[in-house]
Amino acid sequence: MRTCGVEITGSDVLLCILTKDNDVFDIRDIRQTRFTLGNGNDTEVMRKFQFDFAKLMQDYQIDSVAIRQRAPKGKFAGSANGFKMETAIQLIKELDVYLFSTTEVKEQLKRNPIPIDFAETGLKKYQENAFVNAYVHLMKKTYRSEEL
Repeated sequence: MRTCGVEITGSDVLLCILTKDNDVFDIRDIRQTRFTLGNGNDTEVMRKFQFDFAKLMQDYQIDSVAIRQRAPKGKFAGSANGFKMETAIQLIKELDVYLFSTTEVKEQLKRNPIPIDFAETGLKKYQENAFVNAYVHLMKKTYRSEEL
């Protein structure tokens, strides 16, 4: 299972690729850990973002993408660009995209705490939430398959 955890903040998409094979996790190096939505013609900018993101996922043979949902309103509301980027990712035909609420993430982490301190992962601090999203998705897939 190869999952790309995604954290969307403002005009940035932050990435972390995590694999799990026989209960062993592996954090994969990736040539691009961040996409920033550019300025210009809105349609062209979104198409370029979607194409570039899809190409990266294809190059790294990603099975699924895990994104934490942002609130549509309130103190922690997502930006318009964030929702556009989330939608562009969801519309990539070749990807299975999963959205998790903050509550789901917290529940999964309570059931299955991350077995390593984040500082020991070798990732950049800004990738932490993307890492957590990927981990939560892999744990949900693992325990969902055991229930079947």
